[in-house]
Amino acid sequence: MWFRSLCRSVFFGLPIGITFLDTVGYVARVEGISMQPALNPESKNTDYVFLSRWAVRDYTVNRGDVISLVSPKDPNQKIIKRVVALQGDVVSTLGYKNQYVKIPEGYCWVEGDHTGHTLDSNTFGPVSLGLINAKAMCIVWPPSRWQSLEVKLPENRKPISTAT
Repeated sequence: MWFRSLCRSVFFGLPIGITFLDTVGYVARVEGISMQPALNPESKNTDYVFLSRWAVRDYTVNRGDVISLVSPKDPNQKIIKRVVALQGDVVSTLGYKNQYVKIPEGYCWVEGDHTGHTLDSNTFGPVSLGLINAKAMCIVWPPSRWQSLEVKLPENRKPISTAT
């Protein structure tokens, strides 16, 4: 009898769980120092963030959002960066092949908060919105760091001109 109950729970629970993870969101571990001080401010601790797939279901992001995306350099790797510029914006780059870049339609410019210690658009250029898979909403672990992630742009990294 217990085996039958277990099978029924798995039969109904598994599809519901998978659907939740695919459409609503999940918790992910953030590794590295590229997003310091917003994430992993101390190298010895690792932050875990809630990534909302629902928030980017229509590929709409704003300047200052912290997003998760597939790395343009390695499709097997997911990276987390901040959106600095959107399509139509002109951005001043930090070591990219062109000093100024106008972001093409369907793309955005992403950077890590820890300038100089990150692989971001200054390395690989504008990123297709299709590579975005979630928006980081809040830090969920460790408990001492529980907080919503602030949507902000560093003053020195704002686009030179914006489309809207």
